[in-house]
Amino acid sequence: MAVWLGLTGSIGMGKSSTAKLFAAEGCAVWDADAAVHRLYAKGGAAVEPMAQAFPAAVVNGEVSRQKLKDILSQRPESLKKIEAIVHPLVAKDRSSFAEQARADIIVFDIPLLFEGGNAAQMDVVVVVSVDAATQRARVLERGTMTEAQFDMILAKQMPDVEKRARADYVVQTDTPESAAAQVKAILQKIRAGMSNA
Repeated sequence: MAVWLGLTGSIGMGKSSTAKLFAAEGCAVWDADAAVHRLYAKGGAAVEPMAQAFPAAVVNGEVSRQKLKDILSQRPESLKKIEAIVHPLVAKDRSSFAEQARADIIVFDIPLLFEGGNAAQMDVVVVVSVDAATQRARVLERGTMTEAQFDMILAKQMPDVEKRARADYVVQTDTPESAAAQVKAILQKIRAGMSNA
């Protein structure tokens, strides 16, 4: 029986890089954001229901994230309807990945693991973290959002201190070398526990 490991962390904490470290150690990694991209792409399972609910959101046979953002800025109450379409499809994508995965540890990279209530399904939860100044600098260096947008995203996410308190393990992503060593140590502990079970 594979161990389900939930990987989460606020924006700019280094979650994607940490997910790659787990993959390099032989874990199967499912990425929630990538799943949404698949669902929104041409032929994706979310395209048809989205076209029915929000015709303006579908452009050239795929769901446009930009159009969804426009719809949400005009009608914030639409979020519940969007989530009602997308969340069950994401859950289906996740369970079919888990069924097909052949690794001893399956990592579920889910940005809103706690907020979305998925932490309860995991055997182990790992939170990636870094100090607030580094986090802000990383996000703004990407050049994809303003400080105001960053603050708005932060406001929707559970505070880092609370995530760390709920986690089984915390990976500090101050340097890639340090993060890699922490991931190795976590996996050693989990695998040792599995062999003793």
